[in-house]
Amino acid sequence: MDYTYNSNNQQSPSETTDEYLRIPSTLTNFINTDTTRELTKSDKPVNCFKGYLKEEPYAPTCSCCGQKMHVNHHLETSIRHIPFGQSYNVVRCKKIQYRCPKCNKTHSQDIPFQAPNHLITKELLTYIESLLAKGTYTNKDIAELAGVGQNVVKDIDKRRLERLYKDGDGNFIKPSQPARFLGIDEFKLHDGYQFATHIINLETGEVLWVAKGKKKQVVYDFINHVGMEWMDNVEAISCDMNSDFEEAFEEMCPHIQPVFDYFHIKKNFNDKVISNVRKDEQKRLLAEGKLDEVASLKGSKLILTSSRETLKAKDKEKNPNIKDNEKGEYELKYENLIKENLLLFKADIIKEKLGAAFSRTDEIEMTRDISEIMSLCKDSGNKHFKWFGRLLDRHFEGIVAHATYKISNGKIEGINNKIKTLRRSAYGYLDDDYFFLKIFDISRAKYVHNPKSHNFNE
Repeated sequence: MDYTYNSNNQQSPSETTDEYLRIPSTLTNFINTDTTRELTKSDKPVNCFKGYLKEEPYAPTCSCCGQKMHVNHHLETSIRHIPFGQSYNVVRCKKIQYRCPKCNKTHSQDIPFQAPNHLITKELLTYIESLLAKGTYTNKDIAELAGVGQNVVKDIDKRRLERLYKDGDGNFIKPSQPARFLGIDEFKLHDGYQFATHIINLETGEVLWVAKGKKKQVVYDFINHVGMEWMDNVEAISCDMNSDFEEAFEEMCPHIQPVFDYFHIKKNFNDKVISNVRKDEQKRLLAEGKLDEVASLKGSKLILTSSRETLKAKDKEKNPNIKDNEKGEYELKYENLIKENLLLFKADIIKEKLGAAFSRTDEIEMTRDISEIMSLCKDSGNKHFKWFGRLLDRHFEGIVAHATYKISNGKIEGINNKIKTLRRSAYGYLDDDYFFLKIFDISRAKYVHNPKSHNFNE
């Protein structure tokens, strides 16, 4: 129906003139009799379109006894409509309530332009889904723009995501394409040591599975979900050193090669070896009264755990005029530290050898490099180095497999960062199922204006 504004600021289906704007609408069967302009409690302007619904041509029959129903009375309903600029819109219409004279069962007239499950129009639902699909607005922002509650936006978003990523039984959709390489990692779900695990396709970056926990059962459930025929296409999986993940894949799919990437190996070396050695050396030097050497180690963690390339980049950033063959402040401090301490010097050698090992494309060469690192750790006599040597020994096969399968957890760490941003923007998610659907969405969704995933007019 087309609406025009009259001089009294009321809307009516009057004759068209050049003085007024004609606003098209999809409010089927709605007869607009009056329009008023009101204010909300927060002084937001609201256009109230008042009217009634056309009477149905035939009275409905009772679903219980089949008796013809009669008009009982008229009920007034308020339905949110798509906003115009800064103004919210509400459609207030009277619909007929029918009653069965035999069994007293009642039936209310259907509103053809009302969206399912909510007191909003289908146009407003499409508008909200379009904003959600864009992915740049929070639910709170969309609620403010559309003039609805945040719970309404959340419910619409959850139903939208379920249509995209779940099947008729409420399970996650199965991957449509086979995957050669997978990545698996856990992330914090809630405070109190509650974790969840996600599995992704490393080639596309798409999340394939999300579930609570970080134990073997997560892997078992994923394999049962996709099926053994689909898993036959997988050649390798990149993971951290969670033994449960590695063992579960070896039990169910022994043909899949676990691969441990450089990031996790280096992180273990930095956090468990270099950091602890630095702390131990500070305590030793302090006990010996060597205060100057203690001062030189203070605040040196970042320098000691950084690579030479990183230190050069920091020096270049601090002093853009420094020449390529010159050493800056950070690089000089690093060299002084390793000259003064034998354990830190060995840590520097191991860091260089680790970088060289993970650049290999031949497993025999990488095996030789990792074996040399294990020997250096054992010969050091230091408990932290020995621990790292045992770590390499326990995961030796998955480490040297990196030479053949050049895969890493880079993409899954990127998903982890997106998950953190997602949680922060919403100040946390209480509905885990909704949170998991959002994780599916951020890994693959592209903005689609006015998505045509369904047609309410059919």
